[in-house]
Amino acid sequence: MQRKIFEPEHDEFRATARAFFETECVPYADEWEQRGYADREAWVKAGKLGLLGWEMPEEYGGADIQDFRFNAILNEEYHASGAVGIGLGVQNDILSGYFRELTTDEQKARWLPKYISGDYITAIAMSEPGAGSDLANVKTSARRDGDHYVINGSKTFISNGMLADLVVVVCRTDPDAEKPHKGLSLIVVETGTEGFTRGRNLDKIGQKAADTSELFFENVRVPVENLIGEENRGFYHLMRNLPAERLGIAIHAAAQARRAVTLATDYARERKAFGQQIGTFQVNRHALAQMHVEADIMQNYIDQCIIAVNAGELTAEEAAGAKWWATETQWRIIDRCLQMYGGYGYMNEYEIARLWRDSRVQRIYGGTNEIMLDLIGRKLGF
Repeated sequence: MQRKIFEPEHDEFRATARAFFETECVPYADEWEQRGYADREAWVKAGKLGLLGWEMPEEYGGADIQDFRFNAILNEEYHASGAVGIGLGVQNDILSGYFRELTTDEQKARWLPKYISGDYITAIAMSEPGAGSDLANVKTSARRDGDHYVINGSKTFISNGMLADLVVVVCRTDPDAEKPHKGLSLIVVETGTEGFTRGRNLDKIGQKAADTSELFFENVRVPVENLIGEENRGFYHLMRNLPAERLGIAIHAAAQARRAVTLATDYARERKAFGQQIGTFQVNRHALAQMHVEADIMQNYIDQCIIAVNAGELTAEEAAGAKWWATETQWRIIDRCLQMYGGYGYMNEYEIARLWRDSRVQRIYGGTNEIMLDLIGRKLGF
């Protein structure tokens, strides 16, 4: 089904993105999977091609373009190419809003040029060992001491955590706040700061090439100039930016599902059993037909969300709904595609096996799908 939401400049961007992933990422997929993180050099090459921070002001090297269609294209081509590991989506989909809208001119001058060039990799540290989706109960503290904050605590499941040069840390700055969510702030911790250490690169079921780590803060002294947004308003800043993150996850879901259907369709043409292509068996032919239609439905749904976010109309509940429906549908499609491979689908040498492993976390991060449904249910008045 033809998509009509893109302009010629988007097509040009898509070609650049596809060439980048095919040239700078796909050849290193196995190496990055074994090592557990992507090359920093790939980030710098992405920056040179304009694949990072295009939303940022021109005076810092950005293009001052706020158009989520570019985010969608980058995520789609990432999966369509078979690339792995490089966390450009964390920087573009999740953190761009924080660095564009919440930073001062001094902070922009200090951080954005290298953010855009790929010399700075970013992460956001929300989840803790005892607080995942429950952000209001974050325990990591930031005590004001003169012109510094002193941070103590730990974070886990942090995407880009091993490589990040700038980490936006969700901290409790007011332990006596009337309501827990009113005492949180966002503070940027820079790599090399004394007391800031990284734990192990976590051993995950999937997304092996994407570094995900533990972070520790022991009396980390950070200048007050590293506070972004307003003190004790961090929870509200998070809520404002989470819809973009969740839409990004939904876009990944649609792209991964489409990739799986493409792989399964090709395999069904090549693989023979009982003297004929397995795609000619009715059970497989019907499954492929259904999944092609479902992939089109999902893409049209996501495209409408992209239009809505560009217009400033996508609500938190709509983003939650997109994240829930897309990732649940993605999982069902990819699981069915793997089934079509039979025993070969269970072999790690096949891309479908990696897609199956990698897709499982989509229903967990960015807020579990149960939390997504709860957000929607509350909006309904329950």
